[in-house]
Amino acid sequence: MKRTAPLAAASAAALALTSVLTACSSPEPDATVAKPESSPSASRAKELTPDQQLAKLMVADADVSGYDVEPPSDDFVFAKSQDDVTVDKPACAPLAYAMNQLPLGEPKADLTRVLSNKESGLNDAYTYITLTTYASGGAKTALAGLEKAVAACGSGFTAKADGTSAYDSVTAEDPAEETGDETLAFASKLTFRGATHTLHTQAVRNDDVLAVIFSVDGLAIANSSPSDAKLEPAVVKAQNAKLN
Repeated sequence: MKRTAPLAAASAAALALTSVLTACSSPEPDATVAKPESSPSASRAKELTPDQQLAKLMVADADVSGYDVEPPSDDFVFAKSQDDVTVDKPACAPLAYAMNQLPLGEPKADLTRVLSNKESGLNDAYTYITLTTYASGGAKTALAGLEKAVAACGSGFTAKADGTSAYDSVTAEDPAEETGDETLAFASKLTFRGATHTLHTQAVRNDDVLAVIFSVDGLAIANSSPSDAKLEPAVVKAQNAKLN
């Protein structure tokens, strides 16, 4: 796993400031010091729910030039939850989740969007982004579990849910963009109808939010044409910018 320097705490919670009132004694024995009335601050920001937080952090069309950003279609969902997935090698389960838009570990909330190139559309790879938020330390634990899975599953594995995905190999690789508090990238290969396809995934942790970015050329797989769906650095960079 490649780790980048900790980012500035632009996304960290603001520190609470405490005002200290100093009372001054009066020369008059019956003088009193007026105390300000306590009332809720009108400027206090409303705390976001985990779902609202992720909606705010997810990239939109305006953030990624040349791409449409939309919710994924239910017609192509491999599984709706971790419980729907079975893996022949249990250690490889995090990989199956990451490549099928399922959250890792024990999240508070998750959100997925799919990005398609406006010009090439179906003739290009699709990029899936899954954001997941955790209680303190949960994102770091989830990413560590994914790193272990990459190391343990180099010879491949098979995942089953609404269909079967048999991966020939999994290999750690350099990330498309060096970013986040921690980042991990890997490539996986699968063979379908005699054609070999390379899929690329990068996971980026920023504080307690984990972004898993996955690229696949679905049309090539359907047409039995070899493919190598590389991640676009601009997409990874744009998503990380939203997390900071």
